[in-house]
Amino acid sequence: MHTVVILALDQVIPFDLATPIEAFTRTRLPDGRAPYRVRVCGPTPSVDAGLFALQVPYGLEALADADTIVLPGVTDPRAPVPDEVIDALRRAAADGTRIASICAGAFVFAATGLLDGHRATTHWQGGALLAELHPEVEVDPDVLYVDNGQFLTSAGAAAGLDLCLHIIRRDHGSAVAADAARQAVMPLEREGGQAQFIVHDHPPVPQGSQLEPLLRWMEENAGRDLTLADIATHVGMSTRTLNRRFRQHTGTTPLQWLHRARIRQAQYLLESTSHPVERIAGQVGFGSPTAFRDRFKRVVGTSPHSYRAAFQRAPG
Repeated sequence: MHTVVILALDQVIPFDLATPIEAFTRTRLPDGRAPYRVRVCGPTPSVDAGLFALQVPYGLEALADADTIVLPGVTDPRAPVPDEVIDALRRAAADGTRIASICAGAFVFAATGLLDGHRATTHWQGGALLAELHPEVEVDPDVLYVDNGQFLTSAGAAAGLDLCLHIIRRDHGSAVAADAARQAVMPLEREGGQAQFIVHDHPPVPQGSQLEPLLRWMEENAGRDLTLADIATHVGMSTRTLNRRFRQHTGTTPLQWLHRARIRQAQYLLESTSHPVERIAGQVGFGSPTAFRDRFKRVVGTSPHSYRAAFQRAPG
C-alpha cells in the first residue's frame, strides 16, 4: 500500500491539511480496496493550527517511510522552517520519495533547496514573494499545479484538490481519479493554464432522481450516435424539458455530459489498450477521428497521442 505522509507545521492552514487527507483516504480501487495509507506527522506532538491545536500521531521519522509527502501551507510564508524538517525532507528526496506542496507549502518546499532550478507554483498572491525569497525557483503563478515528476506544487485553495486528483490519476488511472473527483463533488471543468488530464466526473444526482437511470443508460450507450432527440425519447420527455431538468440536476446539458462520458471512456482505452486513435474514436461514439481529436484536446488539454505517451500503463 502506498503511504502518504502529510507534514503539519505550526500555523498550518487547516484547508491545505484537510485536502489531501480527504482526497487520499476516500480513494478506492475498482475492487473496493483503499490504495493509500495516510498519516499526519510533525516536528512536535502538538501543532498550532490557528483556531485549534492539532495532536499529531507521528514524528518526523514517518517521512522516511513515505512514498509521497505532502506539504500544506502555513499562514506566514516567511516563517523559518526548522532545520530538522529541512534535513528530513532532503533525505526523503534523496531516497526518491515523491514530494508535493499545496498553496503556501511551496515556501516550505523551496526552503529545502529542492525546487531550485525547477518550475513551481503557489497561491497567486504569493508568487512574487516566492520568487523574491527563492530566486533559483522558476515561479509560474498562472497554473493550477506543476508536475516535475518527483516534485509537484499546486496553487492555492481548491487547486490542492486538483493536484491530489492528478496524483491519483498518475498512480491509478482516469477511472479511479474520476471516481475520486465525484466523491469530492468537483466541478465539471477547471479553468487554468495547465492541462488537467482529468475529465472531472459529474455532480451527484439525488438518489431516486428520474435522471439516475438515464445517466447510466447514456454511459452504457455512449458509443452510439445519440442525438438529443434520442435521449429525450428514451426518457419520455420533450427535448426542452430534458434540457431544463438535466441542467437543474447536473449543471450541464445532455450532449455536454455525453461528450465528457465519451472522453472518459477514451482516456481509459488510451491507457489500457494499444488500439489506434482512429479505432478508439469510433468505439466511443465520435463520427470522425478529427472530431475526436478536437474534442479530446479541448476537454483534456492535450492530444490523444500525447495523453497515451504520458499515461499508458505497461501490460500486467
